[in-house]
Amino acid sequence: MEPAYQPSALDRLHQTEEEVSRMSGDIASLIQVGNKHQQQLQQQQEQLTQRPPQARLSLAHIKCLFLCWLAVLVGSWVVYVEYSSYSELCRGHRCTAAMCEKYRIALVDGSACSSLCDKNTLELNKCLGTQASKQVYSCTWADLECVIRCRMDETPAYDVGSQMEAKKEAAALFDTPSKGTSVERFREMILDHLKTKVGDEQTNLGELSVRALTAADANKDGHISLAEARSSWALLQLDDYLLALALQDRGHTPKILGFCGDLYVTERVTNAPLYGFRAPTWFPAGIRRTVDHWFTPAWPHRAKISIGLLELVEDLFHGAFGSFFMCDLSAARFGYTGRHDLRVADAQHIVPEATFRKAIRRRRCEKDADCVYGVDCLTSCDLTKRRCTPELAEPNLAKACRVLEDYLLRGAPSDIREELEKQLYTCATLQGSAERAEIQHSLVLNNLKSLLWKKISHNKDS
Repeated sequence: MEPAYQPSALDRLHQTEEEVSRMSGDIASLIQVGNKHQQQLQQQQEQLTQRPPQARLSLAHIKCLFLCWLAVLVGSWVVYVEYSSYSELCRGHRCTAAMCEKYRIALVDGSACSSLCDKNTLELNKCLGTQASKQVYSCTWADLECVIRCRMDETPAYDVGSQMEAKKEAAALFDTPSKGTSVERFREMILDHLKTKVGDEQTNLGELSVRALTAADANKDGHISLAEARSSWALLQLDDYLLALALQDRGHTPKILGFCGDLYVTERVTNAPLYGFRAPTWFPAGIRRTVDHWFTPAWPHRAKISIGLLELVEDLFHGAFGSFFMCDLSAARFGYTGRHDLRVADAQHIVPEATFRKAIRRRRCEKDADCVYGVDCLTSCDLTKRRCTPELAEPNLAKACRVLEDYLLRGAPSDIREELEKQLYTCATLQGSAERAEIQHSLVLNNLKSLLWKKISHNKDS
């Protein structure tokens, strides 16, 4: 046999070169394919980079449309809420029209009736009410800025049966005193009513009854007509009118300018509320509190206003005509004059002690939270009787000092700030009725007033 062929080294070299050449061709073709893919990817990327502006524009349109829709929705809701509350709280023209109807049939009379119903010189302006049953408007009486208050039933317009009943009750309100009642008998009726309202232990209610009789003589002719007497009697059923009558010589309440039936007119409190502004009910509380700080007077003026509030508390506690409880000390209830003297802008939550005790005793309860009168007059629940007790958990003074803490401490002079903070804390933590700790309460109140007076006594308007 012939030996097998063995390729020489040169042949193997040629074979290797051929394989390398073939592999190089494959690699080159792969590179070309890769380049083509890369170009395709670049083209796709370029196409994608050209599309986003349209996508972004479309998304911006969608966001804009959504925000517009949201704004319209929120705006519509706000308008609806404001209109609903306005339509309920602001029915003053209906209230005055009803009163003028009674005036024209000689059922009521008063110093404001002619101006309101005949001469049209008493005009309603801006609605200030917070309750549908008590219509409150700013007004103009000739050249005088004023506030008019008118009681009104809350019967819906569509409820004909209830409206008829409400009209009967309204007519019954003005049938006292009856025809033929003497002035002396009317005086006795007023005195008995005041004893029921403020307590029969008060020795000087005769003076308050004389004030009521004097106010009833609207035209100051020395005689009280039946219509005037009925109007005066209806007014004396209102706690805020009674308070204004009792404190008219103390300067804390606006002066009563006139009345017609149980509608009455007072001076306007030029700066109200006490601080902040009259924000809508939907306004966020956190933002309102921040903005409140922008609408407060300088610290010396705030100190003077605060002294006025403390003096009001002092007058309401064992005053000349009995004690009154302050059952809402929010800023909206108070204001001040151009000389920074405190004024009660809304007295409907200041009630005579006897009236409060009578009302709270009748209330059934399961827990202490059931025994709240007004906004913040809290008593305790007697679980054995399931009735509210008549003793207040905290006195007027403690609630007033809690209101004054933020009002006075912000921006207070550094030399009295520490002492002021200490006294306000002591005052705000007073517990129980003032009758139980009369000396302590008087001491706390007088110390706080003295501290503030010493600091602002050099101010010319103090």
